[in-house]
Amino acid sequence: MIKGDLVQHMERLLADRAPFVTATVVRTAKPTSVRPGDSALVLADGTIEGFVGGVCAQASVRLHAARCLETGDAILLRLLPGAEPGEGAEDASGADGVVVAHNPCLSGGSLEIFLEPQVPAARVAIAGDTPIARALEALARTAGYAVQRAGADDVHPGAGDAAVIVASHGAGEERVLVEALEAGVSYVGLVASASRGRAVLESLDLPDALRAVVHTPAGLDIGARAPADVAISILAELVAERTAHGPAAPVPAVTPPATAIDPICGMEVAASAASVHLDVDGERVYFCCEGCRTAFAARGSQDVATH
Repeated sequence: MIKGDLVQHMERLLADRAPFVTATVVRTAKPTSVRPGDSALVLADGTIEGFVGGVCAQASVRLHAARCLETGDAILLRLLPGAEPGEGAEDASGADGVVVAHNPCLSGGSLEIFLEPQVPAARVAIAGDTPIARALEALARTAGYAVQRAGADDVHPGAGDAAVIVASHGAGEERVLVEALEAGVSYVGLVASASRGRAVLESLDLPDALRAVVHTPAGLDIGARAPADVAISILAELVAERTAHGPAAPVPAVTPPATAIDPICGMEVAASAASVHLDVDGERVYFCCEGCRTAFAARGSQDVATH
């Protein structure tokens, strides 16, 4: 359970729309230094705030937390001491969200840690203070989107936006549409009649291919007239586009984790600045713990001495 100072840290991360993973120890088998209920936040760069085990356990948590952020799926991470089991040995990895990691550097004992990714909701930017804009804001929030609604002058689309909808009845439409299209936002909608929508698109100083991306009149043709009904038609069209093509861009920093193999124990670790590492001849070598790094450094010194 996340508690104490970690609660305030988590609230700041959520407010900043920063991706992270909550890690909670749910079961232990002695000898181990952690207890059920111990918890931590694992940031996208691999930083671990809190306590869910020593450095060897942290290496496994860091790697699998990065994979949780990539997939968006929660897992139960079971950490067992020793090397990978031999061929034919029973392994519960992948069963009902359980991932088994065999950690050769754990000093006995085992851990089960629940990893739950906290990925920011897709953002929908709405330009306008019209009845349709307000109805769309309420509906999109209910559907789980992070919504920014403001006057056109205060809406600035970005590549990570799921959608930009302009419903300002003419105020500042062109600038918002151009920025959204140039940023590559996957769904761009303009609330306007068919004839006015064509006129607005023709006024944009953009290639025809980009102008063709704009949905106008925005929304599926379901005969909607009331603001709430129009909002439903727009959200339905947005969902259909995202289902067909997927989000235009991943949440920043949520990318497949780079990995490396510890040259001493053979364990797979996250190749991040937060992992234990050593720079050798211009290359960075990653380790699961300080012990493996020390052993590697000592081996290098011995090699130099024998030559």
